[in-house]
Amino acid sequence: MTAVETRLPVRVMVTDVWDQVSFVVSPTTTVAELKRRALTQALKRRTVSDQDYVVKFQGARVLDETTTLAALGVAPNSTLIVLPARRQPVR
Repeated sequence: MTAVETRLPVRVMVTDVWDQVSFVVSPTTTVAELKRRALTQALKRRTVSDQDYVVKFQGARVLDETTTLAALGVAPNSTLIVLPARRQPVR
């Protein structure tokens, strides 16, 4: 019997550009890897400082980004939010 790898469709909202990107990833993908991919795709830059952004899932900040999506409890078609770590001044 062969094992079939499950794929997990997720959406990531990047608030810097108000863009939502979609991915189909493995449940063993880490939050940090997903954040890096979302920032690269949404910001259209190769080098993005990961430390300048945080990830939120179900309203709470993900403190340990080495956690896999499965361990975090991400279900198919869930949305994660990537936003700047520091608040932006309003003018």
